[in-house]
Amino acid sequence: MRHKPDAPATHRNREPILEVLDIEFRGSNSVLEIGSGTGQHAVYFGRALPRLCWQTSDRAENLQGIGAWVREAALDNVLLPFELDVQQTDTLTGSYDAVFSANTAHIMSFAEVECMFGLVGRILPSGGLFCLYGPFNDNGEFTSDSNRRFDASLRAGDPAMGIRDLFDLDRIASAGGLIRHRRYAMPSNNMIVLWRKGDD
Repeated sequence: MRHKPDAPATHRNREPILEVLDIEFRGSNSVLEIGSGTGQHAVYFGRALPRLCWQTSDRAENLQGIGAWVREAALDNVLLPFELDVQQTDTLTGSYDAVFSANTAHIMSFAEVECMFGLVGRILPSGGLFCLYGPFNDNGEFTSDSNRRFDASLRAGDPAMGIRDLFDLDRIASAGGLIRHRRYAMPSNNMIVLWRKGDD
């Protein structure tokens, strides 16, 4: 299908991410993906983890492409996307015990990142997990020269973008009742970081 978008990075990172999701989402049933992008991750993870009901979402401009992947895959456990802007979530409905997002925090403004964590804190039940994939800084330092260059290129295009520091993310996570659970090193100087919702 020529109208399906294709993000080459998904072919490189999907297997390492899947290995983590298979472990960390073992006790989960329903996943909300924030910023499904092309929809390729959702289809790949949904096919590999049929026990999970995977709800795709993104801004309006990406819904058609996500829908193309989801419709072609025709998986019972991967749902067509709905429109979701993390700054406008008052009407969000549904019950999810896990949230996944990949390569979103560094292309959002920090205010939007705060909104995303606030949303996750509101919708997750006690014990629910938020899994965030992407490049991160640690203790105010870049973890690689390539991440330093990537951050500079992001900020040159839009000063509101940039690689986020785990200290700042832990701080805003805590405001929503989320506590750092675990982190994993990923290829290409990326990480998966997980936060768990504490007792209400």
